[in-house]
Amino acid sequence: MGINGRVDTIPGNTPVTDVPPDYFPEGCGFWFRIPEGRDAGKKMFFRDSSHGKGTPKRTIVFVHGNPECSYIYRKIIQDVIDKAKMPFRVIAMDHIGFGLSDQSTYHLESLNHAENLLQLIRHLDLGNVTLVLHDWGGPIGVGAFLKDHKRVSSLVLTNTTIFPMPETGITYNTYPIRWLGWATIPLVMPRIFWGHYSSYAIYRTPAKPFKLISQLIIYIAAAVLFGIFIGKEKTAKKFFKDQFKSKSNRMSSRRFVRQSGKWGTGNTFPEPSLGEQDTAPFYRFMQDNIKKMWGPKGQNIGVRAVLGRWDPLGKDEVIRQWTDNLPQLDGHVQLFNNVGHFIEEVKPKEIAEAIIDVSKL
Repeated sequence: MGINGRVDTIPGNTPVTDVPPDYFPEGCGFWFRIPEGRDAGKKMFFRDSSHGKGTPKRTIVFVHGNPECSYIYRKIIQDVIDKAKMPFRVIAMDHIGFGLSDQSTYHLESLNHAENLLQLIRHLDLGNVTLVLHDWGGPIGVGAFLKDHKRVSSLVLTNTTIFPMPETGITYNTYPIRWLGWATIPLVMPRIFWGHYSSYAIYRTPAKPFKLISQLIIYIAAAVLFGIFIGKEKTAKKFFKDQFKSKSNRMSSRRFVRQSGKWGTGNTFPEPSLGEQDTAPFYRFMQDNIKKMWGPKGQNIGVRAVLGRWDPLGKDEVIRQWTDNLPQLDGHVQLFNNVGHFIEEVKPKEIAEAIIDVSKL
């Protein structure tokens, strides 16, 4: 891929100043200037690297959610590099308002990120794609690629969904604490601490409510007062925090979290710069078409899932929604009982193995 009018190697206005050395290989970091839509003119970061001997015939596309960025996939990518026997290409982007991409200027939802992603994949003309999805990366990735569904040949799911969240069991209104769910955190968490909270949440482990809250208070206090990030992965924790040094990025991310209480149902809401927004058609398109396009009577793509059970997206009801629509997933679901939502940080080797298996690498 050559550098052209749409792609260059010059960052835009990301708030991040300290980029970890393992974010992307030298010469493999690019910025795509979005040509159309609400984010026209903004720069979207993406890693584009090839690995193994020979010309890659398979492209692995990693789509992140919130409040993470493409850096969440660093361990998985390295493990695939170490173990794959066939050449492959990696594409991992940061959505607008995250990581090394430009700052947001409005409260983006999945449909907005999907519109931007679709422009990138068409510009790169990606094909024979293994699509790896996490969190809101599910509706973003599926929402974009279903518009060009033949580009995808396999799918790897990690704690994500495009379907309405079943009300049985835990939901994002009652997880991780029944009286303080993920969707309500933005109502009580001071905006200035959003980056600190986000980096804490990514590394949060199963615990009872009192311990979760006490750990959070200690974590934020250490980070704010002393610049110390408790525990392992300090570089990653700082990076996940720093992407929200921007007020606009914080506000967009917080709005995104609020929507998790109505995951997959579609909803209307006011956006200050755009007016009334409606996400229902976006979700209906995916829910109406994924089985027809990617199921056994469509392309019959390969599907794998690696899921943490301590999370609403790891419950049986969500798994059944996936297997009802993509029956080929049945028998290819790995479950981990003591793992939460951000499974990429805990089970990277298992996710890498699922990618290699379904991609035949």
